[in-house]
Amino acid sequence: MRTDIFARLDREPEPPKIEPPRMSPHRIALFCGTLAFYLAIVVAVLVSSWLVTLDWKVMLFRPYQQWPEIHEFLDYYVVLGQRGPTATMVACWLGWRSWRQHTLRPLLTLGASLLLLNVTVGAVKIGLGRLGPHYATRIGSAELFAGGDIFPSGHTANAVVTWGILAYLATTPRARRYLSATSAIVSLGVGLTTVYLGTHWLSDVLLGWAAGLLILLALPWVEPLITRAEAWIFDQRESFRRRARPVPSVPVVAGGPRATTVPQPDGDGAVAPDPALEPVAAGGHTATTTGTVTGGRSRAHPVAPPHPTHLVRSDRAPAAANGSRRPPHADRVPRGGTAPARPMSGG
Repeated sequence: MRTDIFARLDREPEPPKIEPPRMSPHRIALFCGTLAFYLAIVVAVLVSSWLVTLDWKVMLFRPYQQWPEIHEFLDYYVVLGQRGPTATMVACWLGWRSWRQHTLRPLLTLGASLLLLNVTVGAVKIGLGRLGPHYATRIGSAELFAGGDIFPSGHTANAVVTWGILAYLATTPRARRYLSATSAIVSLGVGLTTVYLGTHWLSDVLLGWAAGLLILLALPWVEPLITRAEAWIFDQRESFRRRARPVPSVPVVAGGPRATTVPQPDGDGAVAPDPALEPVAAGGHTATTTGTVTGGRSRAHPVAPPHPTHLVRSDRAPAAANGSRRPPHADRVPRGGTAPARPMSGG
């Protein structure tokens, strides 16, 4: 038995169709500006400009030693940027929304954004190979192409995408504004926390913010692919249901009549059915079928068996000539007859 909450949810009407955001001119302008900022940060680090000098100054300032009283709290707060815990929490919420709205778009959008995040951020991390502050070898160096993987900051980019996807999927303008502000505060705090803990350079955090924002701004270009993937998943589900649905069978009554096919007559005359092949139905009757010839093939039509009738005396098996139904014996004399002469032997 279902609980009252599920019964109440089933009575609620289906929500209206939610239109995904479109790639408007304003969104395109933001995307181009963020991309220019992204490239500028990469170039500034590659040429070891003033940004690299600022990185070293912040690192040598050692914020975790200046304010040690907040270290324990920020150790927990930075978890909001880790991909595993945040993706799990957001996926649970979006899964609930998918069930309520009868659509897979929230979950598919989250999956597409995380896939883009792993591909783009991971490729830049491996390609530039920058070392973190705790592993730096030479003061003033950008520490590039040294086998590291911290540029851009994965925690920061993941916080921007994971929490920003909630604002992207909001159904009302008011909810979108509130969720956008919340995700901005969370991602900003996660990025600065990594700088405080000394796990990232300041330029890593700046590039992580830009990388995450680029993915959120580019999601409308991925919407057609998400729509096709959702339609394909629903088609596969319907196909599975059709294959799993049992085929209805016609019940056969025990002892009931079974139809047989009677061969159709040819041009020379009617062909009688083989009595040995006709099943006997209940009541001692055989159920036959009549056939029609269509295109050279015979098609059988079942005919209902006649009602059981009692045989009259004249329809029964004929009696023998002497009034008995048993065959006469050769050595017996019929009644009223004379015995045949037998040969005499002896004296």
